[in-house]
Amino acid sequence: MNVLRILPQGFAANCYLITADGKNAVAIDPAVPQVLEEATRRGLFVHTVLLTHGHFDHVGGCAALREAGAEVGCLEGEKPLAETHNLASELGGIQNFPPVHIDFTFRDGEVLERFGMRISVMGTPGHTAGSCCYLADTALFSGDTLFLEGYGRTDLPTGNRRALFESIRRLLRMEGDLLIYPGHGEATTLAHERAFWGGAV
Repeated sequence: MNVLRILPQGFAANCYLITADGKNAVAIDPAVPQVLEEATRRGLFVHTVLLTHGHFDHVGGCAALREAGAEVGCLEGEKPLAETHNLASELGGIQNFPPVHIDFTFRDGEVLERFGMRISVMGTPGHTAGSCCYLADTALFSGDTLFLEGYGRTDLPTGNRRALFESIRRLLRMEGDLLIYPGHGEATTLAHERAFWGGAV
């Protein structure tokens, strides 16, 4: 499986395109419409969009990808926030933010099969009530649950600091080592984060 990171712009989060066959891709947190252009430039067709949560800086490219043929999915409990709550004007001063339509939902523990990739869903509430992470092969896409030596804020709608720390503990208890691709900032590893956090959460 190949992981392609699309660098953020402004408030935008990291977006990841993952592919096993070099032709069909899954987009995780498409922050901006240019994600579609980048996928096309690389010869990839995005069939599926997976959201770690519904904040505006993670979903700005959903409308463009959906119009081009992708289906958009998120954890069942995150759908109301993803489709109705717009933090763009409150935090980023962005107007005419494209609406998000969720085509399918899933639950903690489900496994999604997409073009030779098995993507396991892990519900990790805290940053938002319906936040989740995705495990594909040895890659963990952690959204705003876990960053390099940090984590996402919990003072926005449906956020909960105690729940976030429990979610971080769940991730740190996973076996082995994994590459962690966060919603913001640089990649890290599970081994590094275990050593950094110790018993702090």
